[in-house]
Amino acid sequence: MKGILLVGGSGTRLHPMTLAASKQLLPIYDKPMVYYPLSTLMLARIRDILVISTPDDLPQFRRLLGEGSRLGLRFSYAEQPRPEGIAQAFRIGAAWLAGEACALALGDNLIHADHLSSLLRAAGARGQGATVFAYQVRDPERYGVVSFDDAGRAVAIVEKPSDPPSPWAVTGLYFYDRRVGEFARAIRPSARGELEITDLNRLYLEEGSLTVERLGRGCAWLDAGTPDSLLQAATYVQTIQSRTGMLVGCPQEVAFRMGFIGAEDLAREAAALGKTELGLMLAAIAAGRHP
Repeated sequence: MKGILLVGGSGTRLHPMTLAASKQLLPIYDKPMVYYPLSTLMLARIRDILVISTPDDLPQFRRLLGEGSRLGLRFSYAEQPRPEGIAQAFRIGAAWLAGEACALALGDNLIHADHLSSLLRAAGARGQGATVFAYQVRDPERYGVVSFDDAGRAVAIVEKPSDPPSPWAVTGLYFYDRRVGEFARAIRPSARGELEITDLNRLYLEEGSLTVERLGRGCAWLDAGTPDSLLQAATYVQTIQSRTGMLVGCPQEVAFRMGFIGAEDLAREAAALGKTELGLMLAAIAAGRHP
C-alpha cells in the first residue's frame, strides 16, 4: 500500500502566519506539523509516500523531508497548482499510484492513541473497499459528518451540514482499495467547485464497501487549521511528552520502532538535532536508555 500526504492549500484561516510559510510547516510544539500525519502513515507500515503541495511550498517540503532513505522511506513529490478539493490528490497522483491501494493523510491532522497502530494495520489489510475514521466533536458542521443506524452501520455521509445528523466527524485519514483512482475520476466538482472527499467516500458507502471506525475515548484527533486549534495541538503534545516522557508524532522514532532503521541510524538523527530536548530523547532511545 502507498500513501499520499496532502500538504497543499493556502492556509487562509492562519493568516498572516501562512503568508510566509506553509501551514503544514508551522510548529506543533517541538516538530513541524507535517511530522504528525507522516508518522501516522508510517504506523500503518506505509513506506512509499507521495507529498503533494503547492508549487511555492513544495521546495520547502523537499528540503525538510528529502528523498526519505534516512528514515527507511521513499518520498516522491507532486504539485497541486490550485486547491480543488481533497479528492484531487488522487487525480494528481494517478500515474504514481499505478493502480495500487492507497492511504491519504491530511497534513494538518494529528491522531494519537495507544491502539492506533492496530487500527491502521487492520485498515491497510482490507483488500476491498475503503476505511475512514470518525471522531465525536462539538462542532460537526465544520466537517464531513457520518450518521449510523441502530446497528451501528454507517448509512450516510454529508459535507459540512447546517443541521448535522450526528456528532461524528470524518477525520483527515482515509484508506482506499486499488479502485480509488477510478472512483476519483467519476466524481464531479461540488457547488463549492471542489472534488469533495465526502463524494468519494459516498461512492464506497453506496456500494456497501465503506468501513467507518469510530475513535472513542482514549484517542485524540486534532485538526490544526486555526490559531486556536494550533495552540490546542501544541499544548496536547507538550502535555503528553512532559508527563509521560513518550514522544508524539516523531517520524525518526516511529521509523526505529517499526524496524525501518536501526539504532545507529537513529543515533545519527539524534546527533543532527543537537542538544534539543527532542534530540536528547532520540539519543536515549537509540542507546536503549528509554523504553
